[in-house]
Amino acid sequence: MSSLSTREVCQRLRDAALEVCALQRVAQESGHGQILVEIDGWQLLLDFDGQRLHHCLQCRCPEDRVWRLDTTQRFGTDPVSLLSTWELAQIERLLRAD
Repeated sequence: MSSLSTREVCQRLRDAALEVCALQRVAQESGHGQILVEIDGWQLLLDFDGQRLHHCLQCRCPEDRVWRLDTTQRFGTDPVSLLSTWELAQIERLLRAD
């Protein structure tokens, strides 16, 4: 089975920002600033400090394909870095609203 691409994960975040798909908080993870959310059946583990969304740490789609943040790679490999300023602000607003 193939892994998810960064762009596929980014598209889920964009869909949530545009409110095409609902973003729902599933759980606050034990790690500092980590939150598990679901967007249309996709589960994303986000690095969120209560105000700012820093990274998407991993994502699993309903077909069980997975994407994980690779911090050894350069800019553009984190779906959050591909969001526009407006999209990022919308996601942060949705996360604070929960």
